[in-house]
Amino acid sequence: MSTENLSQGRNASLFERAQQSIPGGVNSPVRAFRAVGGTPRFIARAQGSYMWDAEGQRYIDYIGSWGPMILGHGHPAVLDAVLKAAHEGFSFGAPTEREVELAEEIIRHVPSIEQVRLVSSGTEAGMSAIRLARGATGRSKIIKFEGCYHGHADALLVKAGSGLATFGHPTSAGVPQEVVQHTLVLAYNDIAQIEEAFRTQGDEIACVMIEPIAGNMNFVRASVPFVKRIRELCDQHGALFVFDEVMTGFRVALGSAQSLYAKAIPGFRPDISVFGKVIGGGMPLAAFGASRKVMQQLAPLGPVYQAGTLSGNPVATACGLATLKEIAKPGFYEALADKTRRLVQGLAGAAEAAGVPFAVDSEGGMFGFFFGRELPQNYPEVLATDQPRFNRFFHQMLDRGVYFAPALYEAGFVSAAHSESDLDDTIAAARSAFAQA
Repeated sequence: MSTENLSQGRNASLFERAQQSIPGGVNSPVRAFRAVGGTPRFIARAQGSYMWDAEGQRYIDYIGSWGPMILGHGHPAVLDAVLKAAHEGFSFGAPTEREVELAEEIIRHVPSIEQVRLVSSGTEAGMSAIRLARGATGRSKIIKFEGCYHGHADALLVKAGSGLATFGHPTSAGVPQEVVQHTLVLAYNDIAQIEEAFRTQGDEIACVMIEPIAGNMNFVRASVPFVKRIRELCDQHGALFVFDEVMTGFRVALGSAQSLYAKAIPGFRPDISVFGKVIGGGMPLAAFGASRKVMQQLAPLGPVYQAGTLSGNPVATACGLATLKEIAKPGFYEALADKTRRLVQGLAGAAEAAGVPFAVDSEGGMFGFFFGRELPQNYPEVLATDQPRFNRFFHQMLDRGVYFAPALYEAGFVSAAHSESDLDDTIAAARSAFAQA
């Protein structure tokens, strides 16, 4: 019996019940399966590389809580650290030694950062980074790129305008036009647009914010020439370059995505970095960091205000610190990257054998695939790929016990817990699914 038929039982009843008390039945929109159709799976438990839904159906998990579970679910060292911290206390509203240890661990692996502020979510970290950049420069305008997602802060929920280097328009009700009037939305990987924006408004731009590997239009890399030119323009005009590594941070490399660009661009460093997901190990924790000079603009030292009751939560920091210590062990990323490459190459081979246009890419433990002949370089090119075919493939894989993200626009994640057998089973399932595509 297919999982879709099974879902007419407990999953469906839970979803119906949830819709009575939670808008859309979910607490984050993509979980509702609206992009792909069908009934969302209500997860009851997870262990290692697997999740089980409310009806006992097991799935090989390539979501990994949207990235944090780089070690897999229930890693013994992480679980032990969390249980010990929980026994000591859930929250104090006062400093703890573990906050300092986690900050030191992040700084140790990311040379561009001299100080870091811990917060509770990627949205909070991104919002705070923008405020810090504005406060540090005394400017108001910010640049972001179409297809990059930096959380649901008002100033960042913006779509592109109608012309070259035009100001954006709100993408959500409840966001007034005047709130986004200082947000400039440009095309990803378009050097001409960023040059034009700085030529006309360079002395008003506080920062440029980018996902170095965009994980919210599936998996799209910022080209090295594009990143290099942004760095040059920010330096020339006194703007700050913000790397949003909520998704890529400690996921694509121990030094995060910025370490990959530093290998290709001598001396490269972003001015502000934003982290989340992996640094919390699955707990609500995020951070933003920069040089000491920039970070000392923050209260209580400087005029830029930011605060949070649960910032540096002792249980979350225990989870994050244990995770970072595990992934820093020698050979971890080499093994993780090998697994991820084996998965995407296997998927590509299965698609090729079936004559299905299919393009893949990966870095570290993060990957993406598209139903098209070439890898997209920006959001319009992602939109041009075959979404109906993706939707069919998603359900065919779900029916075979493989859980990919329920939307074309989301990257996938491999964990250290994925076994050779998991990868083989996934590729075999894809081979069968492509034969029916």
